[in-house]
Amino acid sequence: MAIFINPINPVAFSVFGLPVRWYALAYITAFLVGFFMMKYFTSKKNGELYLTKKQMDDFLSYFVLGVIIGGRLGYVLFYNLPFFVQHPLEVFALWHGGMSFHGGFIGAIVATFLFVYNNHFQPILKNAFKVLDMLAVLTPIGLGLGRIANFINMEVMGRPTDSPFGVVFVGEMPIPRHPSPIYESILEGLVLFIIMWVLYRRTKLKHYTGALSGVFCILYGLFRIFCEQFRAPDAQIGFLTSWGLTMGQLLSCGVILIGITVLYCAFKRNKL
Repeated sequence: MAIFINPINPVAFSVFGLPVRWYALAYITAFLVGFFMMKYFTSKKNGELYLTKKQMDDFLSYFVLGVIIGGRLGYVLFYNLPFFVQHPLEVFALWHGGMSFHGGFIGAIVATFLFVYNNHFQPILKNAFKVLDMLAVLTPIGLGLGRIANFINMEVMGRPTDSPFGVVFVGEMPIPRHPSPIYESILEGLVLFIIMWVLYRRTKLKHYTGALSGVFCILYGLFRIFCEQFRAPDAQIGFLTSWGLTMGQLLSCGVILIGITVLYCAFKRNKL
């Protein structure tokens, strides 16, 4: 028996006639929660790396731009390049949707290194990974909220199913499909946040620069590959192989390899 749901308006409310979408609210909430948690992590009492108020404000600007630009360019390059070659102005039409975690992941890393370099933190590599380790704990919050917004927008829905978890959006989606954004919100959001938070608070990994970043990459990649088993492939790409490899799984394999490399280097450098 499928779960029948009436479509949810993607516009949460309007301000002076301008629509404010759930997707935008998810990003704003994630950035704000992350900002205040970063202030806690980087305080003199708690932080592995102390940042002043001005530096925190600067970092938020770097990070937001890195995630948005990287996420958009990642979608353009990885998922729909032929379309954007023919319609280049659509690259800037963020309100039409289309963001890639893997692109945002690269953008966040580049933004972090630029922030550390421009603020003259030495050594650059070590301090950049101190920041990335903190982001590894916080990022699942944004991932979880973003996937809930995907579900509201009826985006990246799952493959057809006859399981009791199948969802039908009345009048929009005639057959039951896996609510894959909810699966991802739970695994890549809630579960991953709990794991990373426990590792940060209850283990010594935070003292081994890069270790938390490596663990995050490995776990995210594994969770994403698992959830992609239920998610329908992007229509413009389909499966990359005859046995069902998706673009998300391929890119996540790369993230796992990065995580293993970073974790190995963190352990070796710090002689864990």
